[in-house]
Amino acid sequence: MSNTTDSSTHQIRIWDLPTRLFHWLLVVAFILAWLSQGDDRYLDIHVFSGYLFLGLLAFRLIWGFIGTHYARFYHFAYGWRDVWDYLKTLLTKQRQHFLGHNPAGSWAVFVILGLGLIVSLIGLLTLGGEERHGPFAGMIGFAYGDMFHQWHDVMAWLLLGLIGIHILGVVVESGLHRENLVKAMITGFKIPPNSLFSKEPIRENIRVHRHGLIASLLILVVIASSVGYFWGYLTQSEEQPYLPFVGPDLPDNALWDEACGECHLAYHPTLLPARVWQRILNEQHDHFEEDLDFDEETLVELHTFAVKNAAESMQTEAAWKMQHTTPPDYSKLRITKTPYWLEQHQNIAEEIWQHPDVIFQGNCAVCHLDAEQGTFEDAAMRLPNNEIPEK
Repeated sequence: MSNTTDSSTHQIRIWDLPTRLFHWLLVVAFILAWLSQGDDRYLDIHVFSGYLFLGLLAFRLIWGFIGTHYARFYHFAYGWRDVWDYLKTLLTKQRQHFLGHNPAGSWAVFVILGLGLIVSLIGLLTLGGEERHGPFAGMIGFAYGDMFHQWHDVMAWLLLGLIGIHILGVVVESGLHRENLVKAMITGFKIPPNSLFSKEPIRENIRVHRHGLIASLLILVVIASSVGYFWGYLTQSEEQPYLPFVGPDLPDNALWDEACGECHLAYHPTLLPARVWQRILNEQHDHFEEDLDFDEETLVELHTFAVKNAAESMQTEAAWKMQHTTPPDYSKLRITKTPYWLEQHQNIAEEIWQHPDVIFQGNCAVCHLDAEQGTFEDAAMRLPNNEIPEK
C-alpha cells in the first residue's frame, strides 16, 4: 500500500488522521455538553466540554489553511450555484459525485463551524456573567449573563438541528452513491467514483499524508487538558472535597457568625433582601418562638452588616437570583420559603429530606460544600448517599 492508496481495494486516502480525530472528538464534546446542560450540578463537565469544543474548532480553523488537500477550506469553498446544481441533480442519474465534501456538505461544514464558534463565545459570556468564571469573569453583569444564557440555549438548539440535517445528508448521500461516508471518516479512505459525472478526477500529484504525529499531539493535548481540568476529583478526600468553582470572598463579620451560628448555619446576608433582614432583626424578641435578646450595640452592628451585604448587593449569582425573583411584597422570614429556593429544590426527592444528616430544610451545609462561605456555587452540591434526582 502506498501512502495514499490501498491497491487491493482501489481506495485512496481522502481524510487525514487529524481531520478524522477532530470530527469524532467534536462529536464527543457536543454530546457531553448537551447531556450536562440544564443541571448546574454538572456545570464543570459542561464548561469543560465547551472548552474542548472551542479548542477543537480553533484547531480545525488552522488545519483548514495548512492541512491536507481535501481538508483545506479552499478545496470546498463552493458558491451557491454549485450547491444548486448539486441539489437539483441529486435524485437523478446525473447526480454529481465528489471525492471530498460536496457543495451542500461544504456549506454545512462552514455553518457548523461558524455557529459552533458563536455558541462557544456566548457560552463564555454566560459563564463570565452568570457564574463569574472564565475569561470574561467580572466583565459582564448578572442580567446580561442571564440574557446570554438564553441566547446560548437558542443557538445550541439551532446547532443541534443543523447537525441533524448534516447527519441526514450523510445518510442520503451514502445511499445514493452506495458508499459508506461514516466509514470513510473513520478509516480515511474512499473508493474513487467511476461515474461520468464525477466532479473530481483523481490527480496523481495529490497525496494525502496520514499526519500521525500531529494527530498524536492532538490526542495528548486533549488527554492532558482533561486530566488537568478534573485533577481535583482525583486528589480530593472526604475531609477536603473538591470544589470545581470557587466563589468570591464575601464580607465576613465575627459577631454575625457568632450570633447566627449559635443555633444554625450563619446564613450570609446575600441570601435575603435587606427588607427581610430588617424585619428579622426588628422582631428579634419573637424569632421563631425564640427571644434573641440582642443589646442595642449588637443589633446596630448586625443590622449594618446585613443591609450592606443583602441580596441587593448582588455579590453572587445566588444573591442576584434571590433579589431578581423575590417579590417586593414578600414578607416571609424563611429562606426556604423564597420563590428562588423553592424553584431550585422542587425536584429533590423526599428521601433526601428524610436523611438523618439533613434534619431540616435549612441545613444547607449538608449538601452545599460552600454553604458556610455563602457563595453556593454551581457544581458544589453533593446530595447524601450520592442520590442525585432528576432536575
